[in-house]
Amino acid sequence: MAPLTQDFSSIAESFLKQIESFEYKSAARSIGKVISVGDGIALVDGLADVKASELVEFSSGVLGIALNLEEASVGVVVMGDYTTIEVGDEVRTTGRISSVPAGEGLIGRVVDPLGQPIDGKGPIAVEAIMPIERIAPGVIERKEVDTPVQTGIVAIDALTPIGRGQRELVIGDRQTGKTAICLDTIINQKDGDMICIYVAIGQRAGQVAQVYATLQEYGAMDNTIIVVASASSPAPLQYLAPYAGCAMGEFFMDQGRDVLVVYDDLSKHAWAYREMSLILRRPPGREAYPGDIFSLHSRLLERSVRLRDEFVIVEEGTEVTKETETGVNGKVYFGNLAEDHFEADLKELGAGYEVKKVPGTGGSLTALPIIETLLGDVSAYIPTNVISITDGQIFLETDLFNAGQRPAINAGVSVSRVGSAAQTKAMKAVAGGLKSDLAQFAELAAFAQFGSDLDAATQRQLARGERLMEILKQPQYSPYPLDHEVYLIYASTRGYLDKIDKNKIDQWSKAFLRYMDTAFPEIGREMRQTGKKPDLDAIGEAITDFNATWSD
Repeated sequence: MAPLTQDFSSIAESFLKQIESFEYKSAARSIGKVISVGDGIALVDGLADVKASELVEFSSGVLGIALNLEEASVGVVVMGDYTTIEVGDEVRTTGRISSVPAGEGLIGRVVDPLGQPIDGKGPIAVEAIMPIERIAPGVIERKEVDTPVQTGIVAIDALTPIGRGQRELVIGDRQTGKTAICLDTIINQKDGDMICIYVAIGQRAGQVAQVYATLQEYGAMDNTIIVVASASSPAPLQYLAPYAGCAMGEFFMDQGRDVLVVYDDLSKHAWAYREMSLILRRPPGREAYPGDIFSLHSRLLERSVRLRDEFVIVEEGTEVTKETETGVNGKVYFGNLAEDHFEADLKELGAGYEVKKVPGTGGSLTALPIIETLLGDVSAYIPTNVISITDGQIFLETDLFNAGQRPAINAGVSVSRVGSAAQTKAMKAVAGGLKSDLAQFAELAAFAQFGSDLDAATQRQLARGERLMEILKQPQYSPYPLDHEVYLIYASTRGYLDKIDKNKIDQWSKAFLRYMDTAFPEIGREMRQTGKKPDLDAIGEAITDFNATWSD
């Protein structure tokens, strides 16, 4: 009996210790009740202390976001299955502003807008929680856009270049290749340092699965995150999806890394927001969209930015962090500075000091929003809104697509407001007059349709334009490296293809690129590594030698 008594006493002693060490913590939480629910929206009575965009929890465990803060009720968008919510259910505030998980564990995964995995590959390790709404960096924190995002598509990299930190709209009718351009761009980053995020809004689940399979096949999922709010998802999840993708990208940008986010597409995003707003009884405006529809997209796309670089002078061997960013001389240097900017300070301090970049600075977030038009009407409400927010647009034309010109980019309507600043020196050297050549060809082609007799010079210009258009044709999922783009543009704009049959340009291109990779690999290697202007005369001689021996 003694051992049993001893066991009871030790248990009692353990309980006493736990009671003595127990600390009662009280937390105030607003509580409300559901007064109506339907179509992903719940009206809640109570929740006096709820904040805008705060997460609230229903008694069924489903989360929601407080979107409408009214005098008599709170409009909550339900982030899940709203059919589990009934009138009279209890609702509690959580004290957390709506946010999503972020971190390296998301790379290569398919998640919903709440950051939950939907690819069947198990849980995701979370490194940080990022707010879905964040104020865009101010002008002082930004740096000029001067580094390209190489898409691998000749018509884009040469005519409407995209820079890191830019917002370039991809716009066109349904089934004209908008998603294909963005996927090619993602595939072209597979061996680089850029993190890609593809946000699918209102797409069919089967279509998203096909996108995943394509990126997996071409090895691009190793640096890509897919965020999915499919057509079967409730409107609140479709509304949340692009903000969630942007927040996930900002995690990497804050580490000084480069991120590319594709929003496919913002037309459906606007539809979802209109649906939510009408159910919340917000006053409808033009085309029944709410009055803040412009703010919906501007506060998303303004978060695309290239952050400034920061440098400090420290003692040699010192590990630099954001906490030590003032350095030994109390100065922080901004921008892409040359070494001579530091000579005076280094000389003043003497030996034993060096210049280092502050980690977590100089990152970028590039946005490729997609907008679907109806019969090419770029002057509709949502297209004009997004055009005014972005730094340019790539316009895909249905007639060009049906005529076999793919990608079907209309060079006249497409524009990049960053321009050649987002091109490498190698591309600038060959692509300068390309847009004017295409414009002249379009005018001559329209005139030639009347069947008038044309002089020899006009016929030569038409023939060169036709071959240039053939060069701009490119198979899907086949992005070119920078050197191949330079070779093809130089050959087509300098007249080296004038005697090649236009129907055999594709065969010529493949054979010529193989020849350059084999005979002159050093030219291409230097362009890819440094982006410097190549020896154009050497390239011209190589093309002449190849044409002398080439036969189809």
